[in-house]
Amino acid sequence: MPSMSLSMKPTGWFQIGWSDELGAGAVTPLRFFGRDLVAYRTDAGRLVVLNAFCEHLGANLAYGGSVHGDDIQCPFHGWRWNPRGRNTCIPYQEQPNRVRRIGTWTAVERDGVMFVWHAADGREPDHEVPSIFELFTGSGPADDYHPARSGGTFSETDLAIHPQYVIENGVDFAHFKYVHRADELPEVTRRVFGEYDFRTSLALKFKRKNAEGAVEEVQGSVDAVILGVGLGYSYAAGAGRICSLTAVTPIDDEKSMLWYSAWAGKEDEDEQTLRRRQRSAIAQVKADLAIWRHQRYTEPPGLATAEAVGFRDIRQWARRFYPEGERGHAAEDQRAATDVQVAPAGDEITR
Repeated sequence: MPSMSLSMKPTGWFQIGWSDELGAGAVTPLRFFGRDLVAYRTDAGRLVVLNAFCEHLGANLAYGGSVHGDDIQCPFHGWRWNPRGRNTCIPYQEQPNRVRRIGTWTAVERDGVMFVWHAADGREPDHEVPSIFELFTGSGPADDYHPARSGGTFSETDLAIHPQYVIENGVDFAHFKYVHRADELPEVTRRVFGEYDFRTSLALKFKRKNAEGAVEEVQGSVDAVILGVGLGYSYAAGAGRICSLTAVTPIDDEKSMLWYSAWAGKEDEDEQTLRRRQRSAIAQVKADLAIWRHQRYTEPPGLATAEAVGFRDIRQWARRFYPEGERGHAAEDQRAATDVQVAPAGDEITR
């Protein structure tokens, strides 16, 4: 369950859905960060996200609202509001209301995914959402992959989980053996902490059956980029290529929604192999979710020496994304790691 020691209102980019869920002229209700929102797509195809309530008499624009060009029209009295939250039309008077304004959310789309920027203090975005196909050397362009929405997506709502659980997977090398059934513990080959992202690489070995049914050992690798605390990108190579995004967005102070998107490389020669790889990728995040559903955020954690530096560093790095005064235990020193002098062998640690 989410811990009271971690705010559910972190700063950063967060997924709110997939692009194909909102067609041109469509309107849908959303609820994230304890706020009722309305998302709509203009007739020209632009994604717009606003606070849900009309500034006239408080009708919820997401229920019965309609799109007219770039504007959304309130179902109660027909007032229209543009993507900047400004009133553009009151049908029964000549002039619009130039004083009232609906709160707006910065929204973007990448790779068929819809995102919003959230900051409790109202600050503007200080970094962009990348395309997943720009993040990893050797992954190749989007044209080399099947669309995620062709069978490689999974979502679940009303989960008692915190986004922090996802980003800590980036340093938790030991869980690969016990949660993901890796044949042996992977080797951490890189860890680099940036201003807004954290990058890590793992080398791992696993067994699979080849086309003749014989079991063979495969040398694989996983590269990951964590953007803020809401988005976890990865590129896995070995038994084919998979680019994936795991996203967790808080709904309120208790619940979150999780999305998973997997883009499978087009090296698959048949539909059956593609579907098997997509199911396998989704099964991995479901295995994590089986743990996260019942997890309690523990601070300070009791850690093995080899993992202590990774957890200490990522928790200290993540502090910057939480509102001042709401960091709780996330802002405390990692007392369990104070006796660790060196990182696991082979690590490149950059802060």
